[in-house]
Amino acid sequence: MEIGAYSFGDTQRNSDGTLRSTPEAIKNLFDAIVHADRVGLDYFAIGEHHTLEMPGSSPGSIINAAAAATKQIILGSGVSVISTDDPVRVFQQFAIADAISGGGRIEITAGRGSSVETFPLFGYSLDDYDRLYEEKLDLLTTINRGTPVTWSGTTRPALDHLEVVPRPVNGSLPIWVGTGGSAPSSMRAGRLGLPVSYGIIGGAPHRFAPLAELYRRTATQHGHTGENIKVSVAAFGLIAPTKKEALERFYPGWYNLNVEMGKLRGWPAPDDRAYMAQAEAPGAYYVGDPDDVAERIVHLHGYLGHMRHFLQMDLGGLPQEHFLESITLLATEVKPRVARLLAKTA
Repeated sequence: MEIGAYSFGDTQRNSDGTLRSTPEAIKNLFDAIVHADRVGLDYFAIGEHHTLEMPGSSPGSIINAAAAATKQIILGSGVSVISTDDPVRVFQQFAIADAISGGGRIEITAGRGSSVETFPLFGYSLDDYDRLYEEKLDLLTTINRGTPVTWSGTTRPALDHLEVVPRPVNGSLPIWVGTGGSAPSSMRAGRLGLPVSYGIIGGAPHRFAPLAELYRRTATQHGHTGENIKVSVAAFGLIAPTKKEALERFYPGWYNLNVEMGKLRGWPAPDDRAYMAQAEAPGAYYVGDPDDVAERIVHLHGYLGHMRHFLQMDLGGLPQEHFLESITLLATEVKPRVARLLAKTA
């Protein structure tokens, strides 16, 4: 089981609740990735958002910087919003990071994106939501198979026997399909023989078990077996020395996030009872001390058989020192506990 973190870049807040600068948020994110590598975390993903609260708008740029400053950690997007980006440029950015890292540490997770602000920002229509994703994912995987590239579709100009460079050190990059729990997306990943990453940010995580089974069954039906058929899980969480501290530290950011997203998407006002329900088993928030979080990750593994579990910890203005402490505990306390518990249940 690989243990990791993901972030969209989290803008800190002043004592009066106002936002601090987005450059500071990006520098904090970079520092956190370097710290995660130093303490032994397996994986760090950078998600794509385009808001003042979450300014990590270019995962490829951040990963390129982190590739040069880290030695062991796997770096990926979580997700790259492939629908509104150019797959040629996405591939090139990540292939460059792969070269800088020495190979074998860079991944792409391609998703539709849960935030619709990318569509007007880059001149696309939400009416083309499905077509954009399907065609651009097809182009990305075509490029990954080798060069020169020949491809045609309706959402961008065709490629006719063109080189896409640089090439990854090992010939290709791991490409994942990111989804928030869609059956068609699970089937698409299985049909293409790509690994799938589930973003679970609410409800009971074990309800994703039928989707994971659908994914694996579809992959088998299309002749895909082996190491590419795998599942990962992204979720909210925070680790502290005690469960009480973790709950108290995570709550303000959770509250701020729900207030801001409520303005954008019409969500109801934050409910403290909902927070506590999600922060206790079998809820979707992995907020607690190392023993609590490790036990819950292994419990979910019994349902999904996933090989990677990674957490978004820095949301809504979480103080940087709490983020770094949580990363340390995740790597040095949660990770070995998960390994011991899985060995006992094997």
